[in-house]
Amino acid sequence: MSVTDLERPQVRAVAKWVRISPRKARLVVDHIRGRTVPEARTVLAFTSRAAAREVEKVLRSAVANAEANHELIGDTLYVSEAHVDDGVTIKRWQPRARGRVARIKKRTCHITIKLSPVDGVTPARGAPGPGTDEVEEVVEAPATESAGALTPEEQKAAAKTRRPREVAPKAEPEAAEPEAETEVAEPQAEAAPETEAAAKPEPEAEENKEKPKRRAPRVRRKKKEEESES
Repeated sequence: MSVTDLERPQVRAVAKWVRISPRKARLVVDHIRGRTVPEARTVLAFTSRAAAREVEKVLRSAVANAEANHELIGDTLYVSEAHVDDGVTIKRWQPRARGRVARIKKRTCHITIKLSPVDGVTPARGAPGPGTDEVEEVVEAPATESAGALTPEEQKAAAKTRRPREVAPKAEPEAAEPEAETEVAEPQAEAAPETEAAAKPEPEAEENKEKPKRRAPRVRRKKKEEESES
């Protein structure tokens, strides 16, 4: 361990006699070691292993200890150490065939998590952190510039210049008048074929009048033939 690690404060939380295999718990603990507290919480929330629920409880306890006992902010901490130790193995027996017995091992473990500040600083809760004054200056600078750039006089001048542009497009109805003339002229063109169509039925009527004259001799011939046969 370096000198900075010894000077850096650490907050610890331990869960003993957890009824889960140490190997299964180590697979989860390896994912959060060296991560910040917000990142570790998200990793554990989306981990499907049952050991993730137990590790999350230990992490939550360590954050609570840091906030209540040492006046630290939980989001400024990271997981400096995380390890799992073997606990007592509970032995049970299960009867098998031919009078034999099978051994059942119910393993336990101890989960330990240690947290420490990211930069080795221990800021108190509610105290302003480093660099807050610089942020305020950056926020105030654009406010003054924007206030000087926008004035009521400039807004009125811009509105006056834009009004003539909006009035110009109103000359469109004059161009629309020729369209009305074309619409009136169209029925005249359509009326011409109607007069032609009205004139066409006359030859048909003449043909119909001539047909009876041609059919009359045939009828007379048939009557003569019938009379001759009789």
